[in-house]
Amino acid sequence: MIASHLLAYYFTELHHDQVQKVDKYLYHLRLSEESLMDLSVRFRREMDRGLGRDTNPTASIKMLPTFVRSTPDGTEKGDFLALDLGGSNFRVLLVKVSTSGKQRVEMENQIYDIPEHLMKGCGSDLFDHIADCLADFLEKLGIKDKKLPLGFTFSFPCQQTKLDESVLLSWTKGFKASGVEGKDVVSLLRKAIKKRGDFDIDIVTVINDTVGTMMTCGYDDQRCEIGLIIGTGTNACYMEEMRHLELVEGDEGRMCVNTEWGAFGDDGSLEDLRTDFDRDIDAGSLNPGKQLFEKMISGMYMGELVRLILVKMTKEGLLFQGQTTPDLLASGHFQTSFVFAIENEKDNEGLLSTEKILIGLGLTPSAEDCVATQRVCQIVSTRAAHLCSAALTAVLRQIRDNKAAERLRTTVGVDGSVYKNHPQFGRRLHKMVRRLVPDCDVRFLRSEDGSSKGSAMVTAVAYRLATQQAERQRVLDTLRLSREQLLEVKRRMEEQISRGLARETHQQASVKMLPTFVRSTPDGTEHGDFLALDLGGTNFRVLLVRVRSGKRRSVEMHNKIYAIPQDTMQGTGEELFDHIVNCIADFLEYMGMKGSSLPLGFTFSFPCKQNKLDEGVLLKWTKGFKASGCEGEDVVGLLKDAVRRREDFDLDVVAVVNDTVGTMMTCGYEDPHCEVGLIVGTGTNACYMEEMRNVELVEGDDGRMCVNMEWGAFGDQGELDDVSTEFDRAVDELSAYPGKQRYEKMISGMYLGEVVRNVLLDFTARGLLFRGRLSERLKSRGIFETRFLSQIESDRLALRQVRSILQHLGLTSSTCEDSILVKEVCSVVSRRAAQLCGAGLAAVVDRIRQNRQLPELRVTVGVDGTLYKLHPHFSTIMLETVRDLAPQCNVSLLQSEDGSGKGAALISAVACRLRDAGQH
Repeated sequence: MIASHLLAYYFTELHHDQVQKVDKYLYHLRLSEESLMDLSVRFRREMDRGLGRDTNPTASIKMLPTFVRSTPDGTEKGDFLALDLGGSNFRVLLVKVSTSGKQRVEMENQIYDIPEHLMKGCGSDLFDHIADCLADFLEKLGIKDKKLPLGFTFSFPCQQTKLDESVLLSWTKGFKASGVEGKDVVSLLRKAIKKRGDFDIDIVTVINDTVGTMMTCGYDDQRCEIGLIIGTGTNACYMEEMRHLELVEGDEGRMCVNTEWGAFGDDGSLEDLRTDFDRDIDAGSLNPGKQLFEKMISGMYMGELVRLILVKMTKEGLLFQGQTTPDLLASGHFQTSFVFAIENEKDNEGLLSTEKILIGLGLTPSAEDCVATQRVCQIVSTRAAHLCSAALTAVLRQIRDNKAAERLRTTVGVDGSVYKNHPQFGRRLHKMVRRLVPDCDVRFLRSEDGSSKGSAMVTAVAYRLATQQAERQRVLDTLRLSREQLLEVKRRMEEQISRGLARETHQQASVKMLPTFVRSTPDGTEHGDFLALDLGGTNFRVLLVRVRSGKRRSVEMHNKIYAIPQDTMQGTGEELFDHIVNCIADFLEYMGMKGSSLPLGFTFSFPCKQNKLDEGVLLKWTKGFKASGCEGEDVVGLLKDAVRRREDFDLDVVAVVNDTVGTMMTCGYEDPHCEVGLIVGTGTNACYMEEMRNVELVEGDDGRMCVNMEWGAFGDQGELDDVSTEFDRAVDELSAYPGKQRYEKMISGMYLGEVVRNVLLDFTARGLLFRGRLSERLKSRGIFETRFLSQIESDRLALRQVRSILQHLGLTSSTCEDSILVKEVCSVVSRRAAQLCGAGLAAVVDRIRQNRQLPELRVTVGVDGTLYKLHPHFSTIMLETVRDLAPQCNVSLLQSEDGSGKGAALISAVACRLRDAGQH
């Protein structure tokens, strides 16, 4: 026997010589880091081809969608069946998932054989056998009468079109059952169960073992987003961004992609790395030319690859004194499990095992033969680990780039006999991955019962998502408006417009329809220098506007912005107007115009009653203002009083207007069809040119006058109660003016973020969002700003940026799924706002058309306001709604540039033009 000499021999120079001899002989199987890096780049390129709709058919890496859209979040619960088919035997399991204080999974299972004749026989017989075993399992557990949800792990290349449908592309791992390729395996299983007729189950999901592994490990480690199998076969899956997955509709969120990476190289891209031994393996396989990457890595081929090398080396006289044996020459007789035993480095047990195995093959090995055989195994398995690491590196780089992370921290769930049983494989894989992607912190988590427990977890996640989705949609449906509801809003707006214009009903109308005494839009002949004062929010502006007429007509503006402190907004009226006048004085000095008395247009964006162009009585403060002694007073008078108190300059206030009228006038200067002004910003309002005969609050029937609708108060008499939700009521009750400005509170920028925040609070309380964990910051009123809606709904914004907004709100552990839902809430709330605004606008343009008795009206709406300007979809949805509800009106939208400031100056210019014309 050689065994007694083996250990001593191991440390001699002869051992070194044998290793060198094998290394030289198998030079092409030893890959450099540069080669592996190049392979990783090739693999990534092929992944991109697999993800593309046009390039997928010719890609060797198929990147198959699995329709698994979420990993476990720890709230899953219930009893689930799992069926795991992926080799020569299969398992049936009952998996109980509970969350009573702590995540727990209990499993009962039974293993059943699949006889060789069924693996390679008729497909219907194979599925009948599976159904029989399933019935046996249910009978033994006494649950045959229950219809439990089942997850089916089917570990072969499949094309999925939904979570419970999977068409087998090709058999692998020695299976050849006829009539199954090209068929949906779930249908075949359902058919076999139905044929028996003595039990029923709900097949919810079908997955492969790789996805099962990721899901199992994802239950224990929520960072797990990659599944890897290195066993009889090899494969990987990972969570890919939907926007890259062109084979599936939609670009929100993520979906698990089954790479089917075993087929990498089937297009010839691995030819420079394949050896004659690889070609021999392929030629003798059941599927020549297919799964070439898998044949270089997996357990089904590793032992055979070692055998072919040993045979060739023996025939060349390099081993066993040139003597082969029938067992060494027989395909499949050198098992992959031999490789595991031979490479055991513990107390040199590997060399002792080598001798025993070689003798079992009828050989008479020398000590040198044992060392050389061990080295062959090391080279073959190291190459497999390194090839695997190169492919995994490509996946890690894809995820890191998707997240735009400088450093990726992630977990890879791993299963498979090679990874679990080979003594060195895992260590070699981990080490090379860390060398190839030093900017990724990768944890490898060994899966226990990956594919089986995993299919139950996918089923549990699917059940959780379906239940949660139904509940979310039930809530969100209260915020979605039908066309009939929008038409009714339009009708009620029309009714309130008529009531507001009529002398008898004006007092009771929610839409006040205030005359502005602006009787004309610009005609292009306006000329001169004008001051404008723009007050409508927490900042205000003073402007110098130079209007030039003629061929080169133009408007040149200079302005300065001043803040209004909170205590001034809510102090006395004298303090407020003194502050405004001080800022005007500062501006005149800044412009070198101290002592000048130019015509001034005063944009005052609060509800006012006007008796003439230069007089505006404040009806009520809005937008957070509460300065005392102003409501019921003429704001022009209050401004002039403040000027008198300063005593160092004078003002010629020609016109007081609100921002809506200013917007209409600014756009009217650009487009003569502009006869409607609309603001959708902090607040919302509209104005339009009404026929004088309908404006009963003002004497005279000739011509037209611009009417300031003050439509934000629409709904204050219950007109919107049937489309209002609990979230609107919550926002209203805690606002500065409960019960007032109800339309504005459903549309404008001051309130939309707060509506969204209330929906998010409700979802979190129901456990539908953020795993039921509420951040303290989200409890704060006003913390979810309306600008977040505009940012979150931007088409260019990736979900990782949505998450950064959520992290700013203290939701540091929010998931990708949370981001998708937050985006959906924002979308529903802002869509409703745009539609409600569109319904109101449809009422206005239809009224203008009917006033003029036109079959069709062409009209332009001048629009201003931060929400309108910054929100990516508001204008489109609003215009679609107007055109749908007022089909006889050809409506265009014109965005106003500096409507409120420039508009006030233009009104002053028009007023001066009309006044001068009157004098002459």
